[in-house]
Amino acid sequence: MWLLDKFLSHAIIRGQMIITDYDGKEYSYGQGAVGSDGEYAPEVGGKPGPIRIRLTNKKAANHIARYPQMGAGEAFMWGWLVIDEPHDLRDMILFVTMNAKRLGDSSLKPKGPFRKLIQKAKAKVDGINLRSSARANAEHTYNLTRELYERFLDEDRQYTMAYYREDDPAATSLEQAQMDKKAHLAAKMHLKPGMKVLDIGCGWGGFALYLNKMYGVEVLGVALAPDQIKFSNERAAELGVSDMVKFELCDYRDVEGQFDRISSVGLLEHVGTIHYPQFFEHTNRLLKPDGVMISHCCGRSGPPGFTDAWTRKYIFPGGYIPALSELVTQSERYGWQVMDVEAMRFHYSHTLEEWYKRTVMHREEITEMYDEVFYNMWLFYLAGAEQSFRNGTMVNWQVQYVKSRDAIPMTREYIHHESERLRSIGEIPSWRFDEREAAE
Repeated sequence: MWLLDKFLSHAIIRGQMIITDYDGKEYSYGQGAVGSDGEYAPEVGGKPGPIRIRLTNKKAANHIARYPQMGAGEAFMWGWLVIDEPHDLRDMILFVTMNAKRLGDSSLKPKGPFRKLIQKAKAKVDGINLRSSARANAEHTYNLTRELYERFLDEDRQYTMAYYREDDPAATSLEQAQMDKKAHLAAKMHLKPGMKVLDIGCGWGGFALYLNKMYGVEVLGVALAPDQIKFSNERAAELGVSDMVKFELCDYRDVEGQFDRISSVGLLEHVGTIHYPQFFEHTNRLLKPDGVMISHCCGRSGPPGFTDAWTRKYIFPGGYIPALSELVTQSERYGWQVMDVEAMRFHYSHTLEEWYKRTVMHREEITEMYDEVFYNMWLFYLAGAEQSFRNGTMVNWQVQYVKSRDAIPMTREYIHHESERLRSIGEIPSWRFDEREAAE
């Protein structure tokens, strides 16, 4: 326990955390409502009292201290780390990272140049997404049961950042924020009826179907998770637009033809930096000379980095969140011109918070589908991701690429006006139907 004790004594400045080790001995960190810096520390998650944690296995403390990101996640998954009510995992993670942020460093990254070098090397290897591994990675992440995603996503199954336009995010439903996200992205594509669109990494088809409804465009959606494609085609058939909106189980590198517009929403995180040249070269070949490509992805507001080991192992194998410099410098080499960049700062933290709450709400069903370890893993993923966008340096990048500068209007006002017009129209009618019956 001495190593974990040393780490927490340094890290916890504001608020209070009390840990009971497996042998019953208590350790206290911080100074309650007033931190050691003399500043007032607000209640954690709006809940009174210190955060109380119990370690139920004698290996837990050492496992967490050796590498906090991996160790804490696994300890929680395995039931070695238990948070007492009224607080929960999300409270604990936001509490620790709020304190770490004030230290001027993450306090959660591997220490020492050698350990950092090892982590970076492993992340680089994990980021090699050949066609075979890319498919396996996609299936690992997105081919879980439909019922799981139905429990925590919005009705349209948007598994990317929602767009909270109001000053008070709590006043906007997840469903409304996701609809606003689609309108915001579509406006940046500068679409016209009759165009042909490629949606790379189409997910469960929501954005492709939205573009077809709002503009009457023809859309080809491609992805590598079989159930996503199956489900997307079911949706298109249910809406009677299968002739205009098609979904194929296909690697984007194998797509051929010419398109007026290309969208990639939540895709570049899975491409891998080593494959960025291939991505920008191939998409440049697919887009018409006067075309527009819009990319929406998670990003770093600082320099390039690497994906933490826990996320690479359990959630997004092969995944990497890029810095803006990596996206821009690579695209420039293959004939792209960047016309618009928007950093979406805290929107994803609010999205993840809502996903976390919906997951907790459906605990019984999720543990019945999988087990308690999976449920704990999913909670840790959502809460950990939220803190990265709330207390860390993660953002979402929306980057607009063109091959010719006259492909879009001269001023940015068209984005605002078109987004407003789309929001006034409304949303695709509810597609939801009894999936159990549909599967039979």
